[in-house]
Amino acid sequence: MVTLPPYATTGQRIWFYAFRVICGLIFFFLIAPIVVIMPLSFNAENFFTFTPEMLSFDPDGYSLKHYRDFFGTSDWQQALRNSVSIAPVATLLSVSFGTLAAIGLSSEHVPFRRAIMAVLISPMIVPLIISAAGMYFFYSRIGLQGTYFGVVLAHAALGIPFVIITVTATLVGFDRSLTRASASLGADPVRTFFKVQMPLILPGVISGALFAFITSFDEVVVVLFVGSAGQKTLPWQMFIGLREQISPTILAVATMLVIISIALLTTVEILRRRSERLRGMSPG
Repeated sequence: MVTLPPYATTGQRIWFYAFRVICGLIFFFLIAPIVVIMPLSFNAENFFTFTPEMLSFDPDGYSLKHYRDFFGTSDWQQALRNSVSIAPVATLLSVSFGTLAAIGLSSEHVPFRRAIMAVLISPMIVPLIISAAGMYFFYSRIGLQGTYFGVVLAHAALGIPFVIITVTATLVGFDRSLTRASASLGADPVRTFFKVQMPLILPGVISGALFAFITSFDEVVVVLFVGSAGQKTLPWQMFIGLREQISPTILAVATMLVIISIALLTTVEILRRRSERLRGMSPG
């Protein structure tokens, strides 16, 4: 914990506390829109605002009706099933391709590896609407537009950059002599990868998988372009609820998605710290 030294000047003391106030205000500005929807999801009325009963903490002003509507409506449940069926498969593809790409590009002997890396992580940089439009025209020509496999491939393409970045960061502290020692003992490259490399880079792989899963589960723009009515995902259904009918059930779904995202990001942070400890970059 950073503390003020006893010899700090008045200006340094003012800036010390002002800096923390500024950081607190920025944090509040970022977190307020997310926190507000949580109590609103328990609104007993079909409103997107706080009712007088809610503001006075009257129990009659709170209800689980919007959560019951989510679990009892076929459209919402179908959207949930689509998201659950698409996101894990897209994550698996992202992890497989992204991990192999990161391992290959980590070698200094690969020509043009910086250019290849820039191309592979471009989905993170290029505006999503441009990527979605490009996927639409490409998939239309090869017959994948509006298919389950097309949506999975599109989500996998969006998740691969996250896997590449996290695995590459893990490989920075990887000792190459371990793979050479494994090869000298007679292990083939596949056995070396699963027995030596994978256990050490596993935290980065899992972190990338979680980011890829969140990207796929929360994505709406690409699925609007390359998906069909049969591939309505949860974010797509939320978008429809905002555009066609103002349904407070969206607040309940958003609350659950926020809780899931927080849980996954907490897992990522735990894995990041574990990876640093394994590589000796931080104390236990």
